[in-house]
Amino acid sequence: MAIILSAPLLMRLDRSMSSLTIPPPAALLRPLEVPNRYLFGPGPSNVPPRVLAAGGRPIIGHLHPEMYEIMNDIKKGIQYIFQTENNMTISMSGSGHAAMECAVFNTVEPGESVLVAVNGIWGERVAEIAERMGANVHRMVKTPGQLFSNTEIEQAMAKHKPVLFFLTHGESSAGLCHPMDGIGDICQKHNCLFLVDTVASMGAAPIFMDSQKIDILYTGSQKALNSPPGTAPISFNERACDKMFNRKTKPVSYLLDMTHLSNYWGCDGQTVRAYHHTGPVSGFFSLRESLAILAEKDLRLPSVTTIAIPKGYNWRELLVYMMKNHNMEMTGGLGPSIGMVMRIGLMGYNCKKSNADMALHALADALKNCKKSKV
Repeated sequence: MAIILSAPLLMRLDRSMSSLTIPPPAALLRPLEVPNRYLFGPGPSNVPPRVLAAGGRPIIGHLHPEMYEIMNDIKKGIQYIFQTENNMTISMSGSGHAAMECAVFNTVEPGESVLVAVNGIWGERVAEIAERMGANVHRMVKTPGQLFSNTEIEQAMAKHKPVLFFLTHGESSAGLCHPMDGIGDICQKHNCLFLVDTVASMGAAPIFMDSQKIDILYTGSQKALNSPPGTAPISFNERACDKMFNRKTKPVSYLLDMTHLSNYWGCDGQTVRAYHHTGPVSGFFSLRESLAILAEKDLRLPSVTTIAIPKGYNWRELLVYMMKNHNMEMTGGLGPSIGMVMRIGLMGYNCKKSNADMALHALADALKNCKKSKV
């Protein structure tokens, strides 16, 4: 499509072009166009309008008191989704790879032994990162999608005596959710830190950092957390902090140095937060909102779904219609919720996608055929 520029604009361009040898890119003189797509791949995922709106709020300074309050909210949200009381809980200014490198760079020194479980791409990636910073890397390799038994893990630890063991919880390249129980105990027995990647699984599959004795846990914002790419929650427990802050050498990355990041996030006990880098303000807005949505959703009872009664409908008529025409029982509210909601229970044998689809079909049919008042 041809772009018609006004005469004054052409004159300004002509004057400015007299000292420029490279003209303005024609593409940047057109409005930004982005297709609206269903993102059904392994991430990023479609972002809810509420999170998009949060990211579009006015920018504030990255060292403003209001920004610190938002960062504190994010820290609490991460502690909640990780199920941890760790004080050293922050979000990286970057993707999940930033958290991955942060974990390795801060807890491993050159020459130290690292054990990596490789059953997909993420183990391979961590192994390379550790090798690049001078670690002595040992790989446990299996076909993508296969599990590592606790016995195999303990045997490898006894042999290689690593300071860090890495395992992917949600291996997106193979579609595997790896069991975690018991591995933290093995790591403690062998004085080894347990590092877990949950980029593809956090918010989608259960994991419990403290009770499963995971020393370092990280994730990314762009998958089940439903936030734009660019932020990466990470948490270190006391064992990890003891190793991290008693190093003989400095971490190879200044940007990812937890000595500075812990201060930026108010985790080091200091009253003043010093400048380290400019965090992604809008990204933190979005992350806070996605954590809020997750906290709200997790308050819902999974076995019984409550549906607000649509305006203008008699809820009793809806229930009678579904029983008569679909041979299906749903119930109204109980006690204080009578007249407010209808309840759908999908429990035990009934907890199937086909039954959920059938319930939604019956409800849609009832809404179509039952009389709706004009109110």
